[in-house]
Amino acid sequence: MPNPKGNPQNLEPAPSNREDKLTDNLSFRVTKDMKEEVKAQEDPPEFCRRAIQEALDKKKGK
Repeated sequence: MPNPKGNPQNLEPAPSNREDKLTDNLSFRVTKDMKEEVKAQEDPPEFCRRAIQEALDKKKGK
């Protein structure tokens, strides 16, 4: 009989080879068209992270 609370291994974070660990979440609203375009990307979360980082670097003048 399966465990109704799930497998404890599923609760562990996915392994990552990043220097900085991804520990926080960020949530914001977008238009339906924007959401569809982002979801169409090969890796939507990484696409968003890169876009935000590029905008932050541009603002800092890098």
